[in-house]
Parts: sequence; C-alpha cells; structure tokens
Amino acid sequence: MPWEFTKANMEKVLFFPRCSDMVLRLIFALVNEILSHYPSNYKQSGIIPMLDLAQQQHGGWVPVAAMDAIAKIVGVAPIRVYEVATFYSMFNRTKVGKYHLLVCGTTPCMIRGSRDIEDALLKHLGVKRNEVTSDGLFSVGEMECMGCCVNAPMIAVADYTKGSDGYTYNYYEDLTPKRVVELVEMLRRGETPPRGTQNPERKNCGPAGGMTTLLGEPKPPPCRDLDAC
Repeated sequence: MPWEFTKANMEKVLFFPRCSDMVLRLIFALVNEILSHYPSNYKQSGIIPMLDLAQQQHGGWVPVAAMDAIAKIVGVAPIRVYEVATFYSMFNRTKVGKYHLLVCGTTPCMIRGSRDIEDALLKHLGVKRNEVTSDGLFSVGEMECMGCCVNAPMIAVADYTKGSDGYTYNYYEDLTPKRVVELVEMLRRGETPPRGTQNPERKNCGPAGGMTTLLGEPKPPPCRDLDAC
C-alpha cells in the first residue's frame, strides 16, 4: 500500500514541523519509492534506506523523532529501528559537521599511520573525536574497515553541505598528516579535492611506482585446458 498524504500520516512525520505541504509530499514520495522495493508485509526491510534518507535530510544525523516516525511507517516497535541505527556506525545519532571526516581505524590503516592522520585532523581543527567545530563545518569520527586496505591509510568524507540532493560520500587514500590537512583546507574553501589515492605514483589501487609483474600479454592456456585436447 502506498503511503498516503493524509492528516493521520502527517502526524507520523512531525519531526519535520516546519515543512510545507509541498516538501512533505516530496518526503512521502521518497518514502513510497523506498517501500515499493519490498513486499507489503515486509515494509521493515526499508528501515535502512529510510534511516539514510532521514540522516541526509537532517544534515548528517538521525534524531530519535525520525526513528520513531520510521517505526510507525513500517509498523514495528521503535526499538527495532533503534537497534538498526545503533548497530551501523554509518548512522550518526548526534549532530555532525557539514563535512563529517571518518578515519579508518582497522588494523591495516592503523599499521600505516591512521592514528597520525586522526591526530593531525583533531589538532588542526581544534576538536576531539565526535566533536563539531565552532563554525559547524567539520567533525571527525572513526569508521571500521572501508575496503581500501591496499591504499591505507584513508578517510571517508560525508559531505552534507548541499542537502540530500547533493550528498556525497568520497574516499581519500594514501594519506599523510600533511596531505589530510590540505584536504580539509580545500573543503573549507569550497573546492572539490581529487578522490581516491593521494599518491601521485599510484594509479587507482595498483602498486606505487607502477607494475613490476604481468607486464606482457597473457600467455595462452596450456593444452590440457583447451576443449580440443
């Protein structure tokens, strides 16, 4: 069943108290688009994408009121939504900066100096972990493995400066304390730093300095691997 634009349903999304009817209708349309991906008796499958939608609309965090509204929409007890929001570290339950900087703290990044990266960020911004700068622009958090171990250390930057329509989530890899401070200042100036590896000698996730093996054309398979043999 679609989520109808009725007074009763509006009361379930009162965590948008200053929204106009037009904005509320847009929110309902987004909710319906999410629900359309799941059977009507499994609406709770939409909890994660709805939490993501609410987080983008709130500038990077999910208030309890939004979790309660999601619980009503999918027809579950609020604790079920709280469980999801607290399990995944990608959901923030307190306010974050417009640029939320997430430092990978898993073993490969730690061995490669992620603590130095975090220390450089905290010192440069004058905050502690999970604090927001006085101008509301930056916050620093920690994330577990983001799958870029070969290019460690790395951070992810969640950019909420352009609202939910312009939201981006980018990786910056092969970092040094000096380079991560440069990235912060580029963001402060409204620039878009190059994503991915920050090592000029590396291409994507290939070896730094270029390939050292597999330089020629691949050899044909041995005869025993051919159907004709």
